[in-house]
Amino acid sequence: MGIPVCVALNMMDVAENRGVSINSEKLSELLGIPVIPTIARSGMGKKELMAAASWLTSQDETPAALAISYGDDVDTVLEEMTQIVQGEGLLTSLYKSRWVALKYLENDNQIISLGRQENPSVSKKLEEMVVRLADHLKKTLSSYPEAVIADHRYGYIHSLVRQGVISSEGDQDRQHLSDKIDRIVTQRFLGPIIMAAVLLGLYQFTFTYSEAPVGWLEGFFGWLGGLADAHLSDGLFKSLITAGIIDGVGGVLGFVPLIMFMFFGISILQDSGYLARVAFMLDRVFRIFGLHGSSVMAFIVSGGIAGGCAVPGVMATRTLRSPKERLATLLTVPFMNCGAKLPVFALLVGAFLTEGRAQAMFLITLISWGGALMVALFLRKTAIRGESTPFVMELPPYRFPTFRGLLIHTWERTWQYIKKAGTVILSISIVLWAMMTFPGLPESEGEKFEAARKTLTAATAPSVLAELESEAPAEGRSPEATALREQLVAIDAQEAEAGLRHSVAGRIGSALEPISRLAGFDWRTNIALVGGFAAKEVVVSTLGTAYSLGEVDPEETGSLGDVLAASPGWSPLVAWSLIIFTIFYAPCFVAVVCIAREAGSWKWGAFSMVFNTVLAFGLAIAVYQIGSALGF
Repeated sequence: MGIPVCVALNMMDVAENRGVSINSEKLSELLGIPVIPTIARSGMGKKELMAAASWLTSQDETPAALAISYGDDVDTVLEEMTQIVQGEGLLTSLYKSRWVALKYLENDNQIISLGRQENPSVSKKLEEMVVRLADHLKKTLSSYPEAVIADHRYGYIHSLVRQGVISSEGDQDRQHLSDKIDRIVTQRFLGPIIMAAVLLGLYQFTFTYSEAPVGWLEGFFGWLGGLADAHLSDGLFKSLITAGIIDGVGGVLGFVPLIMFMFFGISILQDSGYLARVAFMLDRVFRIFGLHGSSVMAFIVSGGIAGGCAVPGVMATRTLRSPKERLATLLTVPFMNCGAKLPVFALLVGAFLTEGRAQAMFLITLISWGGALMVALFLRKTAIRGESTPFVMELPPYRFPTFRGLLIHTWERTWQYIKKAGTVILSISIVLWAMMTFPGLPESEGEKFEAARKTLTAATAPSVLAELESEAPAEGRSPEATALREQLVAIDAQEAEAGLRHSVAGRIGSALEPISRLAGFDWRTNIALVGGFAAKEVVVSTLGTAYSLGEVDPEETGSLGDVLAASPGWSPLVAWSLIIFTIFYAPCFVAVVCIAREAGSWKWGAFSMVFNTVLAFGLAIAVYQIGSALGF
């Protein structure tokens, strides 16, 4: 391509351990570019690599493009095509003319598409030349241009390494430790069992060791809310701080330890090389469902194990050459358990499925993968038909992860979660708080609740009222004072619920309730799910705000999970229904934009939102209705 390039020759420690010596200076001389030996996990060669890159960018002259001979037949046509590209200026504002001609010979769909857009007549002429060359090569060599070009490139590589670049000691055909491990870890029958055990171990580790830190954070935000409640005067500002920010964003930040432990475990699997084996084993399954082996990494990046993100997962589909497989993959990666869904699952599993939380999380993972594969199969049999393409991947050697590397990877991902909670989620929480607060309860409705309080207190003895106003501890109150307080709290709760129902968000949630009840969702849950279209973490923050606005008893404190578990409209069956809905419903807005951009049309972004939501609601209804019929 004729652009400045330097090579980071990585894993030099592995080469040395295997008795392979690489002369980087000789390789640099033959290629005409800097070649820097590196060991990424320890940082060796990092400064030299940066220095080489800096030196390259400081040069005034454009480096010469590497020119390889591809044989007389190809070279003759390549030269003619290069002159046409140069003369007509086809894509030369972006690329070297010889490289553009090569891409036409290699049948590169992206470059040919760009050429057709810029100059259809010139592009057609080049394509006709490629067809003529292909016919000639088929008759004379029983081959085609792409294969001939690849053969000559490998020949060029072979000649390089034989010029004193690589020397080896001992038997290079022997099995290395990684190969011996793979004979067991990737074995057809033992491999999946080991993979399931590893995932269960990861979830067990996460829930076991994050329980105490999560409790500390929940206690901290409870203390912070109590502090704000005690020192701020009643009004909208106090409501914003306590319900909108502390209970909303605090509910999301409370799961930071769980997210951190999950990311730490995934970093171990990734840095050790085991995730590549997961992709290798799942390739056999993916082909059954019309997907490509490379789709596996897109699924894992999106949260196939847990804690990823659909946006880089969608972008990872660029490695797929088949447009059909690529489209099927990018439409199904949002079903994975991304980091935004984890707080929702952690909240519901912790509140309703306390026994066997690791097993519940493992089951959620199986459901998300199974659902994604079934949808992919459905799409490949209907809207996105096409042949599957072969898959080849390299398995990196097993390595002990460095503690520094694990800390860096864990912190980077955790910080992204914290930053999102402090920016995007905070902004959405404030907007949703306003929607759940205004326009407020009509004055006439408020007078009815005030009249009920006056009627209740008027019929109560003065001594009981004095006892209640003295703020005596609950255990020291008389039965009459306790009963009066419970009645007043009940009136306050009714007023708070009426105010929430009269808000903009409450009206939206109530309007959806006749339909959502089929899946077990009440109007508060509907508010949270509508907010979740922006970002899935908002489901937790909105539930925290909604139940905080309805909480009127300062003596009753507890986490959001405790509040949901004690609410009459919630049960383990409703929790499972909501889990299923959260797995499958529309991707967050940023992911939808990314899908539309990568697919090249907004219709696929809209399809993802509508199809996923309809599918999710249908499955949630099935879970709730069947569970109810069976007595759950």
